[in-house]
Amino acid sequence: MNSADSLAGSFKNDFLIGAAVNGHTIVSQRELLIKHYNSLTAENEMKFESLHPAEDTYTFEAADQIAQFAREHGMKLRGHTLVWHNQTPDWVFDDGNGGTASRETLLARMKAHIMAVMQRYQDTSYCWDVVNEAVSDEGDEWLRPSRWLEGIGEDYMVKAFQFAHEADPAALLFYNDYNECNPAKREKIYRLVKTLLEQGAPVHGIGLQGHWNLTEPSLDDIRAAIERYASLGLKLQITEMDVSVFAFEDRRTDIVIPTVEMLRQQEQRYRQFFELFREYRDVLTGVTFWGAADDYTWLDYFPVSGRKNWPLLFDTEQQPKGAYYEVVHLSASRATEQ
Repeated sequence: MNSADSLAGSFKNDFLIGAAVNGHTIVSQRELLIKHYNSLTAENEMKFESLHPAEDTYTFEAADQIAQFAREHGMKLRGHTLVWHNQTPDWVFDDGNGGTASRETLLARMKAHIMAVMQRYQDTSYCWDVVNEAVSDEGDEWLRPSRWLEGIGEDYMVKAFQFAHEADPAALLFYNDYNECNPAKREKIYRLVKTLLEQGAPVHGIGLQGHWNLTEPSLDDIRAAIERYASLGLKLQITEMDVSVFAFEDRRTDIVIPTVEMLRQQEQRYRQFFELFREYRDVLTGVTFWGAADDYTWLDYFPVSGRKNWPLLFDTEQQPKGAYYEVVHLSASRATEQ
């Protein structure tokens, strides 16, 4: 992989460059993925709901295809995700008689799921997002209310990490969350991971999702978050990065192509982000985009129905955007300086 014409190659001495994929995009974006990325994350195919729809039923086919794609092309694979309040089927929390499953039943089901999934992909997945989005966004509330929390108690996360380490002792285990640079939520995440470590949970890293936009979060807040999390002695990864051309509160629907100003700001932001990432390459081991190109992004039609977004480094034709060149030239200029 040549650093002159590859995104991943440009940062081969710094950190992995990943993309979230699904069963469609590993076909429609195949050549782009092979050329520019050296790590993959399954967008939804490795989540509980997708893999384990009934207690005695596993549906591995879609996830297997992504894992095979990674193996065939020498890519790393991030496992995403084992325990989450969302996309977990109802059967997990039911006792089969119209009631709620006991703590013991929930723990047994959690362990069985983690063991089956992690051991199936043990030869391919080098790390896993073990617990996803367990911290509350609301006010002073610390932990997000969830059926895992209600059914097991606060130690459900300790148990999840212990089960994951037992399933694959070599895997790197991450706690993953969004709004991770918001100062109030940053402190909640820090408190959670610090508590997990104090309770003996084998947490190896923190995933900063990185769903950002043209104005938020500030570079100072991103830097503060990296510093704060790194102070726990853990490795960090940007796990779901995109840079929306709309602020979250922006509900406009009249823009059908990105404006020149939007693209200019996006280029500037991406350059600033990667300058910062490079500065922390000793603790930052991967940057994964939540998608590979603008022809497919989860931000299409979210949070505004019917509205297209353009948050990635490659356009709807899978061609490099100005933001791509800003990022790659940043790496090239560093090589020249050295």
